[in-house]
Amino acid sequence: MNKVSVKVGNLYIGGDYPIVIQTMCNTSTQDVEASFKQCLRLSKAGAQIIRLTVQGMKEVEALKEIKKNLSNAGITTPLCADVHFTADVALAAAEIVEKIRINPGNFAKDFNIARSKFTQLVSICKRRGVAIRIGVNHGSLGNRIITKFGDSPLGMKESVMEWINMAEELNFNQIVVSLKSSNTLIMTEAYRLLAAEFKKRDKYYPVHLGVTEAGNGQSGRIKSAVGLSTLLSEGIGDTIRVSLTEDPENEIPIARFLAKYFSIKEKKIIFNNNRIPELHYSEDSWEEFILKASSDLGPHLLDKNIDDVKLNVRIKGEIVSSSKIAEFRDDLLQASRRVFTKPEYIACPGCGRTLFNLESVFEEVKRRTAHLKGYNIAVMGCVVNGPGEMADADYGYVGEGKNRVSIYRGKTPVYRAVPEKEAIDKLLELIEEDAHNKVFRPRI
Repeated sequence: MNKVSVKVGNLYIGGDYPIVIQTMCNTSTQDVEASFKQCLRLSKAGAQIIRLTVQGMKEVEALKEIKKNLSNAGITTPLCADVHFTADVALAAAEIVEKIRINPGNFAKDFNIARSKFTQLVSICKRRGVAIRIGVNHGSLGNRIITKFGDSPLGMKESVMEWINMAEELNFNQIVVSLKSSNTLIMTEAYRLLAAEFKKRDKYYPVHLGVTEAGNGQSGRIKSAVGLSTLLSEGIGDTIRVSLTEDPENEIPIARFLAKYFSIKEKKIIFNNNRIPELHYSEDSWEEFILKASSDLGPHLLDKNIDDVKLNVRIKGEIVSSSKIAEFRDDLLQASRRVFTKPEYIACPGCGRTLFNLESVFEEVKRRTAHLKGYNIAVMGCVVNGPGEMADADYGYVGEGKNRVSIYRGKTPVYRAVPEKEAIDKLLELIEEDAHNKVFRPRI
């Protein structure tokens, strides 16, 4: 088996190396002090790679300062620059960090230009020993790929293979690949197609796993665990990031738990055709239970090997109430795309491009839309990736600038530059108006 190992600073991803834990700053990259301090906290919390958004040359200069400050503080955790839409920014950032994330769907408008800029990027990365993450997102596939393969898992796989082939033509193999979606079915199918392609070619590049825009709280943890565990249980995945609309420090223990769980877990539980199995758990904390149970049961629900589950749960010896277990079960079935009992939410974790308090806004959107069973509602931090990455959403709340929001119906902006204080009202107004006029139906 030809496994490629990729060096990122002082660590390796892929091959037979352990799973690497990543996260991403949600500070403004231009705020050097805030970003430096958050990187310190994330490194001490166990993040092995830290990503920062780099949308322009001002962020490149700030990144240089952040990197210098971290080095002076004795922090050697590798940094990854997250670049969209501006290939020249990727070229500049590659002179600073240990890893560059590019998105094939928006690296450059014209494919010939993209190929030329990618050649330049690879040249810099070869010289400096920098890794490249080819990060495909379901909602931001290029028009050329969508025309050929549709907005589909196959299109995602073909997109990443196109760029792998370009890298190989340039004799460059220091690449990590990802195929992210907020939909656990689409995400797992895309990665499985990629794994099959690697097996066919007998060349395995490191794979970065993540359920993008998973949301927050219990449902965000369950959704992440379902998607990641399905693939980790099949031996797919070399580095992981749990994307939560929370402080990024909260992502790290969840990712570490999953990495450890599947390093000792030999295979999935077998239910012998029992479509509604009954399981008993006794754990030290509720979070440990939801991660374990989601990892055990999520893959089977997602692949339709079982239809439901009965659970008996004890936390520190105390029996958990039936209502709390029922809430978990509902979230698990929804994360596995089997039964929808509440709205589905897509919410990005936020980054330096976000210009409003994403966490509090998301909580308020959830509170005021909780009655909209079957709807898929997105809350996205910015217009850079928001409209694309909320591809599955019926409606979207997307940050447009300082104190301004766009309200979307599907992929179409209906209201632009709405003052933030009025934005949730406008979102609900649009949903209610559409329901009254029967011009739009939720797709779930």
